[in-house]
Amino acid sequence: MRRTPRDTEATSRNFTRRALLMTGAMGAMMSALGVRMHTLGVRQAGEFELLAEENRVNIQLVPPARGLIFDRNAKPLAANEQNYRVVMTKEGAGDTELVLNRLSHVIPLTADDLERVRKDIKRNSSFVPITVADRLSWEDFSKVALNAPALPGVTPEVGLSRSYPRDIDLAHVMGYVGPVSEKDLESLENPDPLLRIPDFQIGKIGVEKWMEDTLRGTAGTKRLEVNSVGRVMRELERIEGDPGADLTLTIDADVQNFVQARLGIESAACVVMDVRNGDIIAAVSSPSFDPNLFVRGISFGDYNVLTENDHRPLANKSVQGAYPPGSTFKIVTALAGLKDGQITPEYKARCIGFVESNGTRFHCWKAGGHGSVSLPKSLAESCDVFYYEIAQKVGIEKIALMARELGLGVRHDLPMSAITEGNIPTKAWKQERYKKDWVIGDTINASIGQGYVLTSPLQLAVMTARVASGTQVIPRLIKAIDGKPVDIAPVLPLEIDPEHLRVVREGLVDVVNSEHGTAKASKIVDETLTFAGKTGTSQVRNISAAERETGVVTNDNLPWEKRDHALFVGYAPAENPRYAVAVVVEHGGGGSAVAAPIARDAILRALSDGVPPLTAYPESQRGRMESLLKALVLRRADGTFPEGDKA
Repeated sequence: MRRTPRDTEATSRNFTRRALLMTGAMGAMMSALGVRMHTLGVRQAGEFELLAEENRVNIQLVPPARGLIFDRNAKPLAANEQNYRVVMTKEGAGDTELVLNRLSHVIPLTADDLERVRKDIKRNSSFVPITVADRLSWEDFSKVALNAPALPGVTPEVGLSRSYPRDIDLAHVMGYVGPVSEKDLESLENPDPLLRIPDFQIGKIGVEKWMEDTLRGTAGTKRLEVNSVGRVMRELERIEGDPGADLTLTIDADVQNFVQARLGIESAACVVMDVRNGDIIAAVSSPSFDPNLFVRGISFGDYNVLTENDHRPLANKSVQGAYPPGSTFKIVTALAGLKDGQITPEYKARCIGFVESNGTRFHCWKAGGHGSVSLPKSLAESCDVFYYEIAQKVGIEKIALMARELGLGVRHDLPMSAITEGNIPTKAWKQERYKKDWVIGDTINASIGQGYVLTSPLQLAVMTARVASGTQVIPRLIKAIDGKPVDIAPVLPLEIDPEHLRVVREGLVDVVNSEHGTAKASKIVDETLTFAGKTGTSQVRNISAAERETGVVTNDNLPWEKRDHALFVGYAPAENPRYAVAVVVEHGGGGSAVAAPIARDAILRALSDGVPPLTAYPESQRGRMESLLKALVLRRADGTFPEGDKA
């Protein structure tokens, strides 16, 4: 059928309309697609580039170098040494047992080492490096490198590890570092991401713990290229962090070393302090331990040896130990009596060997009594009755106030662990603690440093420094941070009459230098270094009336743990005090026989440029002291000194 011109025209109009509609729709689609491509390719290009990069690049923290610690003379106390170690990845090793067997023929690996590695391999992903051995010698490290072709997945690495070159000398002061535990993380509100790095170590006790934020530094970063399963392919970039700040302590490592050796195997503590500014020159606790064992991972055997020792080597007795101060506390009672006006510098009492109060007899250590006793004589000969009488007049509250004025019963703020506050009792304290009223017998016992009174060697050193200097000197342990000196707290005068201090100091000089002084055997004969101090012997058991009748059992005839503690506090030179010292020897017996000689040697070492000179000792003692001092130069408490590192 033939189409008419009208039909052809109509068909043409319909086709053109449809073509225009389709072209418009396609144009709109192309425009929308172009806009989307522009958005994705231009406007959001950075965002997608970042997402792609995150799939390819892994950013990790780089641990900073831990700050170093030095003594006051720039001798290293805590260092970072190169640590040669060997790591292994399960992915690279394949047959881990075969590789471990080969490696055990190259370097020594114990059964415990191998078992630990097996557990770590099971616990971690196949591409995570596992430390097989660390602190290798250069020889063993080289052997692993040479045998690398036969040890797939094994890599020798060089890192940094903490070390303590003075080992036992400063263990209680420095403390040590160890791996971050869950307990460590739980104790922090917002833990530093560094703490989550595997095997990262932080301070656990001592200066290492309490100055952790200063010593740690800040992390760096490294960008690692990883494959689709997270295996590291190569390092793209590394930005080092800021190392921790270096610390300079007030400690003199050589004095500390000498005192540590001088205490030997005693369960004891000694603190030496500069009376002018509070610098702690030595803070020694004996016996000690090697902190390097804890850094490396102490064995159960070594740890049990420390915990089962009845001399408690892990305890820092210099600041943690709380002991009855015995007669060293008579300094406090005397000054309290003077300040309260109950006695004068000229006051005298009569000692017949005891006093009675409420039907109870309180004995002097000298059964026959001391007769007429002045204040200086009461200190020199350590008359108990003199202080019994003062205490009853003054009362415990004013004695407690004087004790705190002199630094007892106070927790001194030092970066050391478990610093004790001690105990200076009052009526309110006893009522709160025991729900009992204070009685006069409590005051009498407290007057001679017995009963409820407890003090630490640090506190006794502070007390002595304050009496010697007449100031409220505050102890300090940090001398500088990154070379910048730490400000010294203003030294204010004591609120004590200088005349009262003078008469007490006179008695302390007589303790060591008078014919009847309890510590006359510990005299320093060099008149420019005159030694002053006070002996103390504190009981750890009650002596019954029956025992007094039949004769008190001597310390030598008692088990070690029932013997008296021996104490001594002192300072020198008497005319121009420089250092104060406090010594406590647990169950050592008499303070005059045991603690005073140690205190004299310690303060002489602080005052001398090296081993104390024999000319400072009485001539009759020089032969014995020469032998003793030579022995100290040759050994520490647990062995010989390295060459060139002697006391």
